Amino acid sequence: MDTMRNKNIVLSLGRWTKEGLDHLLQESSDIHDAGERIAFLSKHFLGVAYKEPTLIGGINIPEVFIVNLEGMDCMTFTEYIEAMRLSNSFSEFMENLKKVRYFLGKVTFETRNHFFTDWLESNSRFIADATEPIGGAKTVKVKKRLNLKKDGTYILPGIAVKEREIKFIPADVIDGAVLDKLKTGDYAGMYSKDDGLDVSHVGVIIQTQGATFLRHASSIARKVVDEDFKKYIYKKEGLVVLRPCKQGSVSRIVGKVAKKEKKY
Repeated sequence: MDTMRNKNIVLSLGRWTKEGLDHLLQESSDIHDAGERIAFLSKHFLGVAYKEPTLIGGINIPEVFIVNLEGMDCMTFTEYIEAMRLSNSFSEFMENLKKVRYFLGKVTFETRNHFFTDWLESNSRFIADATEPIGGAKTVKVKKRLNLKKDGTYILPGIAVKEREIKFIPADVIDGAVLDKLKTGDYAGMYSKDDGLDVSHVGVIIQTQGATFLRHASSIARKVVDEDFKKYIYKKEGLVVLRPCKQGSVSRIVGKVAKKEKKY
């Protein structure tokens, strides 16, 4: 197990070593389909402990770059898998994780992608919104003010309110036709009707042997598990689907994204 800790970075690889992750990422580089690569990588994290919070940073707390493969919550699990999906080595993974978790890879609390749909703005070159193509006429669109509670206070003090249209498929209309359109490797967000939030939980879709599963860091199971998605989503409010784009290195595209202006 490799560990490192200083004021700028906390590294805890759990069952892994840097050399072991290098080998895993090199092995996955032979899988060219983005979804299948995500499935291959994420299965190696089944059983990893659920833990929250795992990140350090706040309005009055300096942000620290955290890499914790020993314990993870639902969002950091998807961040680690997406960064690995885009990497062929451990060193690339470290750099790509910054670019997946933070706008332009700038490690600060303000530039962290706090909301699932932040990926559509910060990571738009390698993540696309597949919700409407999957849901079709069943898709619902709502305008939300992310980070702003009903009482006018902030969920995350120090983070600007974001006006955003959220597309989601209501849980009660998710049938076999919708499930069939989901692809292995899709990132699934459980839509939240609460003010200030886009989703309440995230995970990875796995299609296998005619069944659909959600691979996620579960706060109930207290570890990363595969769960029957049809049964899981039935208890939720709706589904937001972000789909990984064609395999490519974030490091090659971040320069292009940097030209876009963005205010926080």
